[in-house]
Amino acid sequence: TRQNYFVLHSALDLVEKAAYTTTNMYLKVVDKVNHQQVSTFLTAGNVKFMLLHGGKSEDSIKNFFSDVYELYVKLLMNPFYAYDTPITSKAFDTRVRAIARRYLS
Repeated sequence: TRQNYFVLHSALDLVEKAAYTTTNMYLKVVDKVNHQQVSTFLTAGNVKFMLLHGGKSEDSIKNFFSDVYELYVKLLMNPFYAYDTPITSKAFDTRVRAIARRYLS
């Protein structure tokens, strides 16, 4: 919904602030709105993976981000992928959804 987009977008400033306070890639929960939380993973290339959730365990979220990051790095190593373009691969989408079912269901 639009509210979800607003919550994620408004958390970007908090992500930038949290990024300067730690060297960890996993920034944990950076914002809480109502009963929703925003967790963030910041890659070495400054790409932000953000997850809006209702309070999942830290371990499951960290494992989710780690697996998605591994998948993302494999995508970047593909010579046919142009960096900084939208990811349109159906296989990538399917794998991310499978990872989400494994850790976030």
